[in-house]
Amino acid sequence: MTVLFSAPACTTKAPNSTDATSPQDAKIAFLMPDIASTRYELYDAPLFRARVKDLCGGCEVLYQNAGGDAAKQQQQADSALAQGADVIVIDPVDSAAAASTVRTAQGRGVPVIAYDRPIPAVEADYYVSFDNEKIGSMIGASLVEHLKATSAKGGLLQVNGSPTDAAAGLIKKGIHSAVDSSGFDLLAEYDTPAWEPGKAQSWVSGQIAKFPGRIAGVVAANDGTGGGSIAAFKAAGATVPPVTGNDAELAAAQRIIKGDQYNTISKPIKTVAEAAATAAYAFAEGKKPRGETTLFGTPSELFTPTVVTRENIAEVLVGDGKPLKTAEVCTATYADACAEIGLT
Repeated sequence: MTVLFSAPACTTKAPNSTDATSPQDAKIAFLMPDIASTRYELYDAPLFRARVKDLCGGCEVLYQNAGGDAAKQQQQADSALAQGADVIVIDPVDSAAAASTVRTAQGRGVPVIAYDRPIPAVEADYYVSFDNEKIGSMIGASLVEHLKATSAKGGLLQVNGSPTDAAAGLIKKGIHSAVDSSGFDLLAEYDTPAWEPGKAQSWVSGQIAKFPGRIAGVVAANDGTGGGSIAAFKAAGATVPPVTGNDAELAAAQRIIKGDQYNTISKPIKTVAEAAATAAYAFAEGKKPRGETTLFGTPSELFTPTVVTRENIAEVLVGDGKPLKTAEVCTATYADACAEIGLT
């Protein structure tokens, strides 16, 4: 995707600075939301850092992870500003609470890029993400198609993401667009606080007891909540129905290969992390990326991901040149299942 830029302007810098910072010495804050999803530490952060280094050998990335704590993330943003951050890239723990971060930073002349999750209450300077509503519709439609193809009977559980995450709300909306008219009853749904797999597992456990033998499938909004859902069925000694996911985590890939999880979403995290880094450096140079669309009043780049099932995991997700390496996925526990689908 091509990023458009407006004409160069003066280098952005907080007004309490004494000297203008060269773009080659820029400080870029990269503030991630949690460790419940492993992707931020394993992929987003190192990929973002690597792209910034390619663009600007003298630039510094101020990386922090809030561990699911919105107040801590606000403190991290304040600390980044105090350290002289020229640009803030933030994946908000709480989309509403992050509005104050945007206002504070912009008030000091520091542009803010919303990453992965939008900040609807205010207009950030840029937004780089996946099409989250599309993600929801894709995982939901994939599950419904599979259930119909296998003549499954019963209803669905819907395990959404965090109620404070605007991206989770978009995924939830997309899921409903796929399942509400599917012909399968929605037995119950749950908004998972902080996306915590344990909380998803606890809720699903209660639903297994409430709807014994009636759960045909589970639409889970990410791999963590999907893994928690699967754990609930196993703990109950019940047959695990098809369960969705999202993020293409290593553990999810292994569950799919083994047959415990039905699908996940392979996101072009490298593409998105690099796009955010490119936009951040453009801001540091005094340029303003215009994006190719607008969401919540913010110039945006939205990338479309891919649904991954056992049928296409070797093509899309695992192997040479793919996001996950065969050796890390196909450990001894999963060797036989990998061999069945040609992953050796």
